[in-house]
Amino acid sequence: MSRMYRYRLPPWCRHGLFKLEKALLPITIYQIIRTLIVPTTLDVFLTGVFVCLYLAFYFKWI
Repeated sequence: MSRMYRYRLPPWCRHGLFKLEKALLPITIYQIIRTLIVPTTLDVFLTGVFVCLYLAFYFKWI
């Protein structure tokens, strides 16, 4: 379902979605390391958001 939805988006939005998907793993790893070193509320929240986004891309929900 999401694969067909991606191709119905405008080209600029589709390219942005592909770039976000590729960049999300390094950002998530960095944020997890940062959260383990200095666990603030904002870091924990951002880690949760990035992990949920990564899982959504992994399971093709987005």
